[in-house]
Amino acid sequence: MNHVSLTEKFALISEHWRPKIVAELNGQEVKLVKFKGSFPWHHHEAVDEMFLVWRGRMQVEFQHEAGDSLETRAVELGEGEFCVVPKGVEHRTIAASEAEVLVFEPAETRNTGNIEDPTYTAPGGVKL
Repeated sequence: MNHVSLTEKFALISEHWRPKIVAELNGQEVKLVKFKGSFPWHHHEAVDEMFLVWRGRMQVEFQHEAGDSLETRAVELGEGEFCVVPKGVEHRTIAASEAEVLVFEPAETRNTGNIEDPTYTAPGGVKL
């Protein structure tokens, strides 16, 4: 059993949108990620994911069909706040300035879900 300093671990991360695994439990992974800018729209067909802001601010935007158009809703998160994105829900994350975020999701969940993006799809299983 080891303890982890989030401050120390986040200091080791220099790139944005590249999750790093810091813990595993019960088939879940706890990942640290630095966000800056806008992430592509995507969804995770079979898994929920949770975003917890450690430092900074971010938004989670959700899209759903409303008749013949798409409706977008945003949730603003500050330090110490979190949001659970249910499986199958189209979403993206946005941070105007750098945010440090913990992501909780089942092991081996691809960060871009149903899309493959050469800029944003991160290699899986990277531990810090």
